[in-house]
Amino acid sequence: MKLKLLHLLLLFATTALWSCNDQCKETRVTRRFSNVTRSLMELRTQVKSEAPRAMERPGKMYIKGSYLFVNEIKEGIHVIDNSNPSSPKFVSFIKIPGNGDIAVRDNILYADSFSDLVALDIADPTKPKEVERIKNVFKFGLFDGGSWSLNESVGAINDQNVEYVTETVTVNCEENVSPNFWWTAGWALADRAFLSSSASSASPQSSGGSSGQAGSMARFALHHNFLYTVSQNDLHLFNIATPSKPVDFAIVNVGWGIETIFPYENKLFIGSSTGMFIYDNSNPAAPKQLSTFQHGRACDPVVVQGDIAYVTLRTGTACAGTQNQMDLVDVSNPSAPQLIKSYQMQNPHGLSIDFPTLYLCEGENGLKVFDVKDKFAVDQHLLAHFKDMDAYDVISLGKTLLLIGKDGFYQYDSSNPLDLKLLSKIPVGKATI
Repeated sequence: MKLKLLHLLLLFATTALWSCNDQCKETRVTRRFSNVTRSLMELRTQVKSEAPRAMERPGKMYIKGSYLFVNEIKEGIHVIDNSNPSSPKFVSFIKIPGNGDIAVRDNILYADSFSDLVALDIADPTKPKEVERIKNVFKFGLFDGGSWSLNESVGAINDQNVEYVTETVTVNCEENVSPNFWWTAGWALADRAFLSSSASSASPQSSGGSSGQAGSMARFALHHNFLYTVSQNDLHLFNIATPSKPVDFAIVNVGWGIETIFPYENKLFIGSSTGMFIYDNSNPAAPKQLSTFQHGRACDPVVVQGDIAYVTLRTGTACAGTQNQMDLVDVSNPSAPQLIKSYQMQNPHGLSIDFPTLYLCEGENGLKVFDVKDKFAVDQHLLAHFKDMDAYDVISLGKTLLLIGKDGFYQYDSSNPLDLKLLSKIPVGKATI
């Protein structure tokens, strides 16, 4: 009897121990989507200049002269006087519903507004004015994982609002479930920390007028008399010979999963979720595909310097990849790009090169600075790792470094890449006026 009792007690203890190990509490930040229909007629009346406001969800950035333009995801553009990088000042906010990208030629700012391309005169940055609009040129897109699509038949945008919800759930402790992206009950759930994309090589907006610089996450690029935009599958050309009068010019089908565009010399480097496309842009009116450099499924911005393309691949997004790495690709023969070497990273996002210094955003893991002179030993030449920011994208301007992240906008004196000196920070939730 005592032996049986002992067996029962051991069984109970084992079961209890298994149960304790089997069930765990996990806190997740999830995205919940709700559908909404937006009238195009109403949306087109909402583009206007407003008083400066704080950054809440900063997206892409663009620098032109002494002015900085920072996208507020899906809402518009912050205009910032950056004549003194140690003390940037907000001067206005341009309300543009459905905005995600920016480019500037002379005094004309180009921006997407859901399906439309909008041109604004920013000769007086405190009072931007809409001067032209090309309607219904963009058919669908994504913001924070929520999709939108154009419904021309009823004059509307079918949109998805994205709400972030923190919840605690019970999970099986023994299962190795990816925290980055999963589906349940019709909702897409993801850890927000992984969402979102000269010799100095931010996205150089090339000749053909006075242009600025974009980051590596840009979907807009300028080259001679053309504005190029990329959607999920197309390269769209707009003739901007007269900057205030953009003309819908042509569409080039590229593929699927297109994410970024980087113009370099007479080439276009287009990043996608499955590879990098290289286009000959000797004739800016008719880009021709030269090659594709394929990689595993992942999100990948790209920058180029000399004969080397630097491509980052990351997990934790809707791209659903398994790679966190930086590829160095030999593009000396753009018709046959060759992998030089892959380097493992943590969660690489945007990047910029001021050769031989490469600045690499690692999301919540901060900013890494590499010396890339030895292309076969980049990982052995990590100059610095700054961990006190959530880094999304970066633009190197020689002695100044601009960095955007989920917690705000940073500017550094980068005269010594080993010792970046913070010039200013505009945190999320605060405007300097």
